[in-house]
Amino acid sequence: MSEVDEAVTLNESRASYAADLDPEDLAFHRRYGPWDAWTPDQAKPVFDGIGLTWWIAGGWSIEAFTGTARKHEDIDVSMWRRDVPALVQALAGRYDVWAAGGSLTPLYDDKLEMPETADQVWIRRHALAPWRADCVVNRDRDGRWVSRRDSDLEAPLEEVTWERDGIRYLNPEITLSFKAKLHRPKDNQDLAAALPLLNDDARAYLADFLARHEPDHPWRSQV
Repeated sequence: MSEVDEAVTLNESRASYAADLDPEDLAFHRRYGPWDAWTPDQAKPVFDGIGLTWWIAGGWSIEAFTGTARKHEDIDVSMWRRDVPALVQALAGRYDVWAAGGSLTPLYDDKLEMPETADQVWIRRHALAPWRADCVVNRDRDGRWVSRRDSDLEAPLEEVTWERDGIRYLNPEITLSFKAKLHRPKDNQDLAAALPLLNDDARAYLADFLARHEPDHPWRSQV
């Protein structure tokens, strides 16, 4: 393929996706399909209607905590891993649910078990529709939240989340502890917005987590 053909192909691909995608996100969308993610307010009636326990993590949880808006490519809706079969059955006929973790695997009424390597499920209406939600499936221990990055950390869900307008969000210090591993520009942006608002206990949690799991992380000098 010539450079001209490559340029035409890239321009054609961009015509199907958001114009402001960076090259990495564009490549991701071209491989797995475009995203048009719900906002928390749009996700609420869908997940409330299912009757499962759910909460918002990721960048949206930081925005809710800080009040500082930024662009979001997706939405991280957290739920218990054990509730995935109930999610698939409740959404059947309205949305397709795919297990995600290195590859995408469709989940159906007769195929409800998550692959062991999968730790997310993606939701869309059908194969030609954009993805609407990325559900992060969280293991629990006797109904208690267990950190996906440190299985020794567990607590009642009410202690690691907070609620506003009927939506529960992951505590900002815990969201930041996950973001530290990725360390993307948007993660640095979220740290800058949230850090001045963290109380002493939240700062101590994040500082201790970084010391144990990310000892060379540049955030340590800021926290």
